Parts: sequence; structure tokens; C-alpha cells
Amino acid sequence: MRALVRHWQDVGINGQQYRVIAANLLGKQTRARAADTLRRAFMPRFVTGRPPQAWRIVRALEDHNVPLDILRPVYYWITARSEPLLYDFVSTELLARSKSQTQSVTTEDVSAWVSSQLAQCGKHWSEAVTTKVAQGMLATLRDFGILEGTSKKRIAPAYLPVESFAYIAFALYYEGVSGPRLVQHRDWLLFLFSSSAVEHTFLEADRNGLLRFQAAGRIIRIDFPAISFTEMADVIAARAH
Repeated sequence: MRALVRHWQDVGINGQQYRVIAANLLGKQTRARAADTLRRAFMPRFVTGRPPQAWRIVRALEDHNVPLDILRPVYYWITARSEPLLYDFVSTELLARSKSQTQSVTTEDVSAWVSSQLAQCGKHWSEAVTTKVAQGMLATLRDFGILEGTSKKRIAPAYLPVESFAYIAFALYYEGVSGPRLVQHRDWLLFLFSSSAVEHTFLEADRNGLLRFQAAGRIIRIDFPAISFTEMADVIAARAH
């Protein structure tokens, strides 16, 4: 995904797809596999997903060569927002587990959860498909640092670099979310953050000059030192390097 983000251009979707496949930017053995990756992963997440044209959001950071530990949570946020099943699993099931003594997560756990969600919609997948989806979800969450472990996965300690937090907050603000709604936004659950952890990180971001956070009772005001992702990336890069 990073390779595609760094090379993506505004030359029309069809023309850009052809350019990527022809240049074999993904290093796939066949054009069919490259096209499949574009169609199934990159396009729905970074071009037509929510937010649309999300590649621009991370491209601004990539252009600054921001460290991977800051980039990774932003890529995760974009991925989860465009994958409802993953989003719902983390913000409900995994969040509940993080608050209990059950910190381990197995393929069988995820498969059972997926099956229950399908049943609520009157749908059913074969055991093989459900298992494959569950394994993919676990691998994704491990790669993004939400889970840890190889064969046996468990919930990793909640951690989100303040630079990543501020950039995601700006992205939400850019969508029109402000004040208390920004602090209480459901997307913070993707990082297994409690409401107090969110407010604490806003205060930390304020101390580091990444945003301005003012709270007086129920009145909350949040301002950013930028009006575009390019400008906000400048702020993040100055802090990160």
C-alpha cells in the first residue's frame, strides 16, 4: 500500500491503474495479481473509501519521510474505516476483551464473531471462507500493532504516537468533526482508547504544539496550526525529525 501511495497520481483511475500494472510497482509475478491487489485492497481503501482519496492524507506524510511508527497508525485508521467488519470487530469485541482478563484472541474467536455478525444479517459463509477472513483480520491487526504474537495472538498495550494522534484528529476535523464530538469520536476506539486516554492525548498534543486544546466543563475547543494536510504534515514532520 505504501508503494502505491507514494506513486499514485491524478491521471484518471483507469490510466493510473494501467501505469501501475505496466511498471510492476508491486513486484507481482503476473499483471493479474497486481490488478487484483489494486482492485481489492488499494482502490476501496485509498481511492474510493471513507474518507475518499485517502491516499492524499498519507502521501503528505510519505513525502516528508516520516518514521514508520508514526505512519503505521494513520494507514491503520484508513484501512479500518474502509473495512466495516474489521472496524466493528475492534471497536466492540476487541475493545471489550481489552477491558477484561481475556487478552488472547484466536482464529476460532474471530470466526465465531464473524459468524454471529453474518447471522444477524441473515447471511452465512462456509467454514473455509469464515476462517480465511478471520485469519486475515488477525494478521492485519498484528501488522498494525493492535495485536502481538505469532501463533498465539494477544492484545498489545494501547499505544498511539502523539504525532499520529494529532494527524488523525486533524483528518477528522477536516471532515467537519469538532469540539466535544472530536474528543468522543468512535474512531478512537480503533486504538482501544478510553475517553480519558483520548483527552489525555489531546492535552499531550497541545503541550507539543501539534494543536490547541481548550476545555472548560462541557465546552471544548480544538484548533490546528494548519488548514491542509500538506501544512499539517509539515507540523508533524518538524516534531518527528
